Amino acid sequence: MAQYIMLQGTSSHVGKSIITTALCRIFLQDGKKVVPFKAQNMALNSYVTADGREMGRAQVAQAEAAGLLPMVAMNPVLLKPTGNACSQVIIDGRSVGNMSARDYHKGYSLKAFDAVKRALAELDKAYDTLVIEGAGSPAEINLKDHDIVNMRVAKYLGAPVLLVADIDRGGSLAALVGTLELLDPDERDLVKGLVINKFRGDVSLFTPAIDFLEKKTGKPVLGVVPYVDDLGIDEEDSVSLDDQEQRPAADKVSIAVVQVPKISNFTDFDSLAREDDVALYYARHPSDLAGADAVILPGSKNTTEDLLFLRENGWPQALYDFMAQKKPVIGICGGYQMMGEAVCDPERTESDIGRVEGLHLLGVTTTFVSRKLTSQVTADCRELPFLGETLSIPDLSGYEIHMGRTESGGDDVYPFIVTGRAGQPCQSPAGAARKDGLAWGTYIHGLFDNDEFRRQFLNGLRKQKGWDALPVTRHYRQEKEAKYDRLARIVRQSLDMKRLRQIMEEGIQ
Repeated sequence: MAQYIMLQGTSSHVGKSIITTALCRIFLQDGKKVVPFKAQNMALNSYVTADGREMGRAQVAQAEAAGLLPMVAMNPVLLKPTGNACSQVIIDGRSVGNMSARDYHKGYSLKAFDAVKRALAELDKAYDTLVIEGAGSPAEINLKDHDIVNMRVAKYLGAPVLLVADIDRGGSLAALVGTLELLDPDERDLVKGLVINKFRGDVSLFTPAIDFLEKKTGKPVLGVVPYVDDLGIDEEDSVSLDDQEQRPAADKVSIAVVQVPKISNFTDFDSLAREDDVALYYARHPSDLAGADAVILPGSKNTTEDLLFLRENGWPQALYDFMAQKKPVIGICGGYQMMGEAVCDPERTESDIGRVEGLHLLGVTTTFVSRKLTSQVTADCRELPFLGETLSIPDLSGYEIHMGRTESGGDDVYPFIVTGRAGQPCQSPAGAARKDGLAWGTYIHGLFDNDEFRRQFLNGLRKQKGWDALPVTRHYRQEKEAKYDRLARIVRQSLDMKRLRQIMEEGIQ
């Protein structure tokens, strides 16, 4: 039987995902067959596995850190908020429909726990170490009876728990003490250690607080993890966008990503943001486009509502004015759909809105269908017109995850061709562009993770500014591996790993 360790937090966004990622890499380095697990994820960032199933993005990063290919057993239940206290429910990588929060928590969640148990049984057979992540806080009294991601998992496995608090946001000591106080006695017994995360300054000055916590709670503090700048690891959800600086830079290529309310898969742009000559920022208002060299419309979990948001808040005219300056607008997935003539939903698969007028930047029209396309793909970019240049880059990799069927129209050209889907050869258009290249979009997520395409795209923007082209010097996927190693080194130095291993060996006895 595998050994377990579970990371739970005093709240969301305290760093559970990042510490889980670090422990996956540490145990991999130590020769363990380690696998990450999160029973239920609520996130708009998702990923498509090799077998065409959908899972949370945070577990993808953890799988990479563990040296594994992502698979849905690592995240058997995924909730994708669609608005109005409603989420799309995905079990074992497949959508089972939309449910209200009440219907899910009061009726369905305990049924979903069957998928959790199946996934755990599968992982327990194949791996010797499970690093398990909780969600939010285990002390949410209103949710505890129907919880399937925190203490229910710990009790089911007999997994020892580390409770993580974020000191950078303040109140971490009260959060730890309060969380433990709100737990039932048997739940409190499962907590075998405390972790302070995101600490800034001289840790030796924190010793009195550690002594207080250990005396007050009877739980050991296993470590104080420093605040780590420039993590370079995928974030779980859009709450992390609140930390982004919102400004262009005159000495860099400035790219504005429109932060629509239901933004999804914003990790598509991490590789761009990591380039030294790029200032990528998130634009919340049309005025934020001032100083940008390109605008990207991102993916959306609710394309029709986000399109309405854009139309009602002055974005169409702002985008037309932007393009009048000979600056490009790019759309990815939902953003690509919004750029067309209209988005139609006759079956009401996404919302109660049957049709929304598009932005009229491209001649395509999208109609939603009930079946979602989820697949890893290979693709070619064939003669994409872009700022006076023509981009042609073969053998791109990425993935598709959308419900719309987009039909061509107008004078557009179609430079993005999927050449392989789920390992099967094909020739399928997956994007469109205006002939002048000032507007183009594609369904391919992960497009900018392809080093050659990313650099040619940026060099087009550099040329527009009168700057010289740069060669490919960054290899995004290799750099991610180095980031995992760096994170593991910091966390290994910060935690009492000997005590942690002892806790795992002893279990909850």
